[in-house]
Amino acid sequence: MAYSHDTAAPQQPLILTVPGLENSGSAHWQSLWEQQRGDCRRVELGMWDRPHRNTWVNQLNLAIHAADRPVVLAAHSLGCLAVAWWAALEQPQPGHRVVGALLVAPPEVDFFPLDERLTPFAPTPAGRLPFPSILVGSHNDPYMSLRTAKRLAAVWGSRFADAGRCGHINADSGLGDWPFGQFLLNRLVEQSGRGVAATSAPAVTGGVPRAAHERGTPLPAEEQNYL
Repeated sequence: MAYSHDTAAPQQPLILTVPGLENSGSAHWQSLWEQQRGDCRRVELGMWDRPHRNTWVNQLNLAIHAADRPVVLAAHSLGCLAVAWWAALEQPQPGHRVVGALLVAPPEVDFFPLDERLTPFAPTPAGRLPFPSILVGSHNDPYMSLRTAKRLAAVWGSRFADAGRCGHINADSGLGDWPFGQFLLNRLVEQSGRGVAATSAPAVTGGVPRAAHERGTPLPAEEQNYL
C-alpha cells in the first residue's frame, strides 16, 4: 500500500529506517518505503563504508530525539546492532519515544563475521530490548543462520518472523518494496497505537497476535508465513 508524503497525523509514529553497512541503495526496500510512505525517514548514520559503533549510536540518538512524535525503527543488517547498542547505552525507560522496532537480518558480529568491518559492533548486546520488536530472519542469509537469528530474537525479547529463503533480505533478494516487511511494520505501528507495554513482548520466538483471526476475518496471506 502506497502512502502519500506528509500525511501522517502528529501522533502517528514516525518510521525511522536504519540501514546497514554501505547504506541502502535505490532498489532496497528501505529506500522504496521512504519513497512510498509519508511517515518514513532515513537516519543518516554516516561512515557507511567503515562504520564506527558509537558514531552510529549517537546519530541514531539524535534522529530519535529530533522526532516530533513516537518512533518505530525499521533497521536492516548492521543497523539492527546500532539499535540494540542504542538501547543498551541509552537505557530508555517506559514511555520513551521509541515504541517499536523491526529488526531485519541482523549479522553475526561475534564469531567469524562475514565482513571484518562488522567487528566493532561486537559483542552483540545481550539485554532484552525495552520496546516491542520483531526480528526477521532468512533461511539462507550468509550473515547469520536462521537458528542463530531465532536465538537472538529470544535474547532480545523479540518476536520472530520467518522470511523464507530471501538471502540477506536486501536489494539483491529482489523483494521490491517487500510487502511482508510492511505487513510486519504495520503490526508494530498498530500495536503502538493500542498502547501495548514493552514488557508484553515475549522472550521466545513466536507470532504476532493474530488480530485478524480474532476478529473472525481471514488471515492475510503474509501472516500465514509468520512463525
